[in-house]
Amino acid sequence: MKKQVKTEKVPIMLWTDDVEPGAMEQIRNMANHPHAFHHVAVMPDCHQGYGMPIGGVMATREVIIPNAVGVDIGCGMTATRTSLESVDPALLKKIISQVRERIPLGFRHHQLAQPEDHMPVPPANISDWKQEMPVVAREYRAALHQVGTLGGGNHFIEFQNGSDGFIWMMIHSGSRNIGKQVADHYHRLAVTLNEKWKNPIPRSWQLQWLPLDHKEGQRYLNEMRYCLAFAFASRRLMTERVLEVLHDHLDASFSNEPMINIAHNYAAREKHFGMEVWVHRKGATRATRGEKGIIPGSQGAKSYIVEGKGNPESFSSCSHGAGRTMGRKEAMRKLDLKTVVRELDSMQILHSIRSQKDLDEAPHAYKDIRTVMDNQTDLVNILVELTPLAVIKG
Repeated sequence: MKKQVKTEKVPIMLWTDDVEPGAMEQIRNMANHPHAFHHVAVMPDCHQGYGMPIGGVMATREVIIPNAVGVDIGCGMTATRTSLESVDPALLKKIISQVRERIPLGFRHHQLAQPEDHMPVPPANISDWKQEMPVVAREYRAALHQVGTLGGGNHFIEFQNGSDGFIWMMIHSGSRNIGKQVADHYHRLAVTLNEKWKNPIPRSWQLQWLPLDHKEGQRYLNEMRYCLAFAFASRRLMTERVLEVLHDHLDASFSNEPMINIAHNYAAREKHFGMEVWVHRKGATRATRGEKGIIPGSQGAKSYIVEGKGNPESFSSCSHGAGRTMGRKEAMRKLDLKTVVRELDSMQILHSIRSQKDLDEAPHAYKDIRTVMDNQTDLVNILVELTPLAVIKG
């Protein structure tokens, strides 16, 4: 940990000394929240978000805060080791071209609905899931066209060379529109109810809550959990489609080791400091002792397979990536396309920077992943270092 701040209602523990003013204001709001438990933790990839900064970790006891989970519920990553020890660059270029054809990217969806067995099954303990999960029920048919699609922004499919001698494949994706609709619905509802109940935080904080003994709090939990399952199902389907492409060209398979899957936008019931609490991780990854996780770098930078140390001061959490230093429009305005492309080409990476609008995902728009990893040596151990070979983005 880099430093503590003890001027607010609960302490702030930071694993970075590089926090922009807007994010610091949000962190102070978290620390002064009437339902904040024990302290708030700030990961080394922290940057400003909506209500709660990306890289924020906050625990509560009796309420759930939709904006402390975020808009892309269940956004996360999978990492899978292949049986390959190397791959020819020319062949890899053909592979990523076919992956682009098989997996819809950006705003694209499947033209045909995917089979329902690719979708999560509603929880067995909910007798009428359409009533108890109204947003999921409304969006279900559209989601059949979105499961197994990548999305845009910082989502990616990447082939990497592992320090363990194998080629890895990593996917970063979320819950698409179904997650956004759930998040927006319950945040609006929380705002309305908090104003009705005259709860004592400004609307501008964007940290309104739903009581867990209230039907709407329970409905949010049900829908949030479904979105988590949907996001994982989507990554799993994309992994299957990538393997199909690999089989078209190579005698390749994925290892017998389980796929690593982590989410970094969710809330979960856990025990910390002797109490059962709801830990909200927004752009943060769970890192319990011995748990395997994934910390990606930016496009063109190394990524890491890690093992958690279960540090109680971080609520057993770590960063979810490198974290932005520039907004998307700022990066497109400030960065030089030719310079960025030349640097990535010199690294022999099959990258996705083609035009000025792609610069929002240039490595220069992100923090140095080496510094981020140095700042969390008390949170995780590095198991495998992954060097990028080819990157597919929306």
